[in-house]
Amino acid sequence: MSKLTLDDIDVRGKRVLIRVDFNVPLDTAADGSPTVADDTRIRAALPTIRHVLDNGGKAILISHLGRPGGQPTPDLSLTCVADHLGTLLDERVRFSSNTVGDTVEEVVAAMGNGSVILLENTRFDPGEKANDETFAQALAALADVYVNDAFGAAHRAHASTAGVAQFVDTAVMGRLMESEIEALTKVRDEPEHPMVAILGGAKVSDKLGTLRALINTADDLLIGGAMSYTFLKALGHEVGKSRVEDDRLDAAESLHEDADGRIHLPSDHVVAASPDADAESSVVEGDIADDRMGLDIGPATLDEYRELISGAATVVWNGPMGVFEVEQFANGTMDIAKSVAEATQHGAFSVVGGGDSVSALNRSGHTDQISHVSTGGGAMLTFLEGAPLPGIDALTDA
Repeated sequence: MSKLTLDDIDVRGKRVLIRVDFNVPLDTAADGSPTVADDTRIRAALPTIRHVLDNGGKAILISHLGRPGGQPTPDLSLTCVADHLGTLLDERVRFSSNTVGDTVEEVVAAMGNGSVILLENTRFDPGEKANDETFAQALAALADVYVNDAFGAAHRAHASTAGVAQFVDTAVMGRLMESEIEALTKVRDEPEHPMVAILGGAKVSDKLGTLRALINTADDLLIGGAMSYTFLKALGHEVGKSRVEDDRLDAAESLHEDADGRIHLPSDHVVAASPDADAESSVVEGDIADDRMGLDIGPATLDEYRELISGAATVVWNGPMGVFEVEQFANGTMDIAKSVAEATQHGAFSVVGGGDSVSALNRSGHTDQISHVSTGGGAMLTFLEGAPLPGIDALTDA
């Protein structure tokens, strides 16, 4: 996958349209105004923005935020993100309440070299998700060159990720996109062995293609989270009220058979009647009673998974082991975070991705000990699966 990068272009005096991924969680300040709750993705975009500003380019930033349904939604405005970005850059970041149109074109035309503006949420326009040609052309009209640095949205064929690239002369990768592709290519195409893949989360259906690809490259696949109960039920185990995708039982059974013993499933579970914080929990081995649901992996499973991770040369993790947002069901996920960090300290190459996994990693305090923390969950899985990523495929070939 050889695409042009920032190093292949001269940005001085150019209008540089940068697709960033500012789809960040928001919080509410004491005065009721929205604030950025986690700026991981904003910080990840700083090297690209800084490169353009330091080299005399005009940085025009576009991003989506949330799911506004193709219409303006005040609660999902990027206004507070612009303020936060300005603090991080120590620069004035102008904000436009419009995304395209004459008013935006006039503001962009008046920009000086080394200045930056953030445009309003691209998903306020229905043309974004529809990859509408008119909207894509309007975005392209703002640019001399287009930079895609939004790996987290690279698997989406939207106007701001794929469509716009068709209407500019040059479309290149940003620094973050480069680092993501480099790390994930290493894992997908040339991993050192033993390779351990840890997959959790709610749905097997979200990860079927990735699981199918990983059984050909990973030495061990460690399964946790609600998706493990679809596998367990498919293999004849009683899983009580645990979340199960009944329409994926055959696929799970087939995957388990094809993996030839490399898929590891929980042997014990932290169970309760509900995922509520005040629910009484216990640890059970084997089958789960009809009035209980599995909400975390148990200590015996943790011991097994920890040992496999400790011996790995490559570790990939996407998805929590349980309902980690609730303290009594967080131990499995937190312990996996610690184990991956320890393996990294002993020489393993580690990649962690997915919003929940990264959130748990941040909570655990081990983020800085991971080789590569991916900003994209779905995009990471798509890449590892070997499926197309429209936001990357649309860029200019090197």
